[in-house]
Amino acid sequence: MKREGKTVIRNTFVYEHGLYIRRGFLVLKAGALFFGRPAQARAVPLPPNTADQMISISDLDFHFGSRALYDNASLHIKPKDKIGLIGLNGTGKSTLLRLLVGEYKADGGSISMAKDVSLGFLNQDLLSYDTHESILHVAMQAFEEALELQKKIDDILVLFETDYSDDLIDKLATMQERFEALGGYTMQSRAEEILEGLGFTTEELTKPLKSFSGGWRMRVMLAKILLQQPSLLLLDEPTNHLDLPSIKWIENYLADYEGAVIIVSHDREFLDRTTNTTVEVIGGKLVPYAGNYSYYLEEKEERNIIQKGAFENQQSQIRAAERFIERFKAKASKAKQAQSRVKALDKLERIEDVASDAAKINMKFTFKTEPGRHILRMEHVTKKYDQKLIFRDTNVHIERGDKIALIGANGKGKSTLMRLVAGTEAPTAGKHQLGHNVIMSFYAQHQLESLTLDNEILQEMSEAGSKRNDMELRSVLGSFLFTGEEVFKKIKVLSGGEKSRVALAKTLISEANFLLLDEPTNHLDMVSVNILIQALEQYQGTFIVISHDRFFVENVATKIWYIEDFQLKEYPGTYAEYETWQEDREKAAKKAGLPSPSAPKPQPKTEEPKPANNSNEAKKAARELAELEAKIDTLEKELAGYEKQLADPKIYENTAQLKDATMKFEQVKKELTQLNDRWEMLAEV
Repeated sequence: MKREGKTVIRNTFVYEHGLYIRRGFLVLKAGALFFGRPAQARAVPLPPNTADQMISISDLDFHFGSRALYDNASLHIKPKDKIGLIGLNGTGKSTLLRLLVGEYKADGGSISMAKDVSLGFLNQDLLSYDTHESILHVAMQAFEEALELQKKIDDILVLFETDYSDDLIDKLATMQERFEALGGYTMQSRAEEILEGLGFTTEELTKPLKSFSGGWRMRVMLAKILLQQPSLLLLDEPTNHLDLPSIKWIENYLADYEGAVIIVSHDREFLDRTTNTTVEVIGGKLVPYAGNYSYYLEEKEERNIIQKGAFENQQSQIRAAERFIERFKAKASKAKQAQSRVKALDKLERIEDVASDAAKINMKFTFKTEPGRHILRMEHVTKKYDQKLIFRDTNVHIERGDKIALIGANGKGKSTLMRLVAGTEAPTAGKHQLGHNVIMSFYAQHQLESLTLDNEILQEMSEAGSKRNDMELRSVLGSFLFTGEEVFKKIKVLSGGEKSRVALAKTLISEANFLLLDEPTNHLDMVSVNILIQALEQYQGTFIVISHDRFFVENVATKIWYIEDFQLKEYPGTYAEYETWQEDREKAAKKAGLPSPSAPKPQPKTEEPKPANNSNEAKKAARELAELEAKIDTLEKELAGYEKQLADPKIYENTAQLKDATMKFEQVKKELTQLNDRWEMLAEV
């Protein structure tokens, strides 16, 4: 029957907020029964359909020393599951993946797998793999059986020079049939496709793995695992070493992936786009939610509302019982009832209050001086490394209060631009002018290395030069999740994420009015990213951030910088608006039969034109080059004007104006492409 928006079933269960409730018991629609104290929800799986299971984790116990990471935890993984494994740092997410692959042994319970299950595990340990082999060869190691067959086939072909026996021909035919079944004839093209999707150029495929940095090596190992096509992919922070184009590529790849996937990631946008189930590691349990990360947030909020209500109701009943006991314990006629209430309270399984993991901070930022209106101007900047062009005739204008995110693919020059802005690197040409009273602070990953390892956290903060007292510093550290005695921990015992939080806290208390933050969310969990977002929202100064975390960028930036055609360009809006604008540009270019605006452009020739055989021809070529350069310069300015016009949201309210601007933009773009091609041809003569 219905009663005030609730459905009562057999007068024992109440359905509310997606749950059935009875005396503190919760039966979740997601297929697991939770009972007892909701904050310590003990997962007892409902009888599963074993025919539809890939892996079954039952009553899992695992300890690190005296600390229980898992206590009677259970989970069932099906062949098509795309699971986001979430939880605070240190709760055991990566440990669970290592338990699945057998690197760790459970202390209790069981992990059972179907016979045909194959696992592919991407983890940070793979960074240490080193070889002189080419990255294409390393990726193709995924085809172990096919490569062995290829060697045997090659050996038989050599024997054919002297032996034409039927046995040898039959053997070759059998091997070739198996080789084809294994995809041997397409394995190289598939490896090339995945490596290039992850950001490698065609020319780089033959370079040795040893010549690449750790982040790029991790991409090679990811390519190898994807080529193996295991029935279960285990990905531990796969986006840590990927840029935005590569992240989007892997999202599309996983969307079509036939097997199951478990992803540990702090990138909530990535989780939203790649997962259909969320499993939270909390209190030693594995708590499932039947949706992606956004669904998890909504569902958990509903569960918390119910738990909060149950907690408050129980507290009200406890207070009433305690008042009865206090009032009647000395009265003979009621003493027996009072004693009965005491025993009932002793036996009562207490419901715990909801513990909030959404840390709220309130930071007070102070500046030594107020800067002028213009924070920084860089005019006609060109930057080269030997003959490699990074920027050509680019301009940078930063005004007081700008909140800028610099985004794009790795290798485009983002970190170089940050160093140019910071003044730690000089441009090849052009000028750099810092504004009046500007005090700059630069955070990058190498700041973690500059922390004094033997210092305690509070001591490290004291030496940052902010002149704040210990109470103020402890308040700041509390905002960054260092509370109580934790502020006396040595830097050397901290994890990578904890060191990042200390370095960020030092940067934010520096009293700088202009911050440069290069990948500040690396190593941070979701709670810490949320703290940084709140801190930057409260920061009254100016900042530039480089980040591949789209949720972070969307929440902190009001301007987007991107690098295109060896120049810095600006979109005056949020990341979501920029993404929509870029998609519209891509569609317009495709419709017009033009190359993608964001596609890599060939490096313009910077060498002096070679002298022609005939002096008159040389003079003529030189004149045409000069004329072309002038026309290119004019058209680039004209194109920038149309780009600015199309970036203005108001233009989309006027269809005729939008159509005219788009048509002119495409015409100028096409003409500019033709002139650039002609310039390159003349420059090579």
